[in-house]
Amino acid sequence: MIPFSILDLAFVPEGGTPRDALHRSRDLARHAEALGYNRFWLAEHHNMVGIASAATSVAIGYVAEGTSTIRVGAGGIMLPNHSPLVIAEQFGTLETLYPGRIDLGLGRAPGTDQRTLRALRRSYESAENFPQDVMELRALLGPSQPGQTIHAVPGTGLEIPLWILGSSTFGAQLAGMLGLPYAFASHFAPASLHDALRVYRAHFQPSAQLDKPYAMVAANVIAAETDAEAKRLFTSAQQSFARMVRGTRGLLPPPIDDIETVWSPAEKAQASSMLACSFVGTPDKLAPQLQAFLEKTGADELIVAAAIYDHPARLRSYEMVAGIREKLGAAMAVA
Repeated sequence: MIPFSILDLAFVPEGGTPRDALHRSRDLARHAEALGYNRFWLAEHHNMVGIASAATSVAIGYVAEGTSTIRVGAGGIMLPNHSPLVIAEQFGTLETLYPGRIDLGLGRAPGTDQRTLRALRRSYESAENFPQDVMELRALLGPSQPGQTIHAVPGTGLEIPLWILGSSTFGAQLAGMLGLPYAFASHFAPASLHDALRVYRAHFQPSAQLDKPYAMVAANVIAAETDAEAKRLFTSAQQSFARMVRGTRGLLPPPIDDIETVWSPAEKAQASSMLACSFVGTPDKLAPQLQAFLEKTGADELIVAAAIYDHPARLRSYEMVAGIREKLGAAMAVA
């Protein structure tokens, strides 16, 4: 059975607070653990009023403390924003407190704008050092070497699983060359999905962490009792992406009855292109669509995003998606 996981941005809903968002994230993680999801990832974004996971390692610790078996990690840490030593120490601490449950996904994009980068005391040029930073981080989390003078405490020797995240062929090639698992951000940047997977597999070289390619793909999946209700829930994400196109981000808006009243034709085209890897409807409708998507990508794992405004509806959606996973697993077993 192919593993299903969850990508959560700790969305702050209109009328809510970052505290609400983080409480909902931990509640969702507990729900996901009971439903058999494989991992629960939080993402680093800065200076965005609608996302509460900027202090990603802190949020991961909060979620890990509230769960007991599900893997918890970063999807991801934007490594150009940090020194590898600080990340090794942060995630070494998480792994020490929650052994065998921590993942460290690494991204090259800054996850913010130029002004915020300056506030972080970083620059866009930092991204040029991403491959070297990944290798430095891997060394800091590996066994201590003779003569080594810099150690992550805790961190050294913990061998925390590293992932490369990406939305282009650059990260795919790097993940392959380093022998690391690769996660593609097809939930918001699907254009290069198949090219990136091809490049990753073609360039893969076995490593101490991984002996063969392992690719995880992301998708927006919104499930409900009726297609109409699922489409209505999806309008929260559609509104958010329309605002992104306009450059006017905000809190996660409640769903609306008619999305066509909100966006212009140009905004619709651009937002819909970004949301192309989205599956919306009843479980019976979604099951064959997800199966086809997984078969076409050859993915080893699916990570699901769901920007649903109403928390009970979001829990119910993930419950339905877990049922789809069971259904697909049973069908593959018979085949």
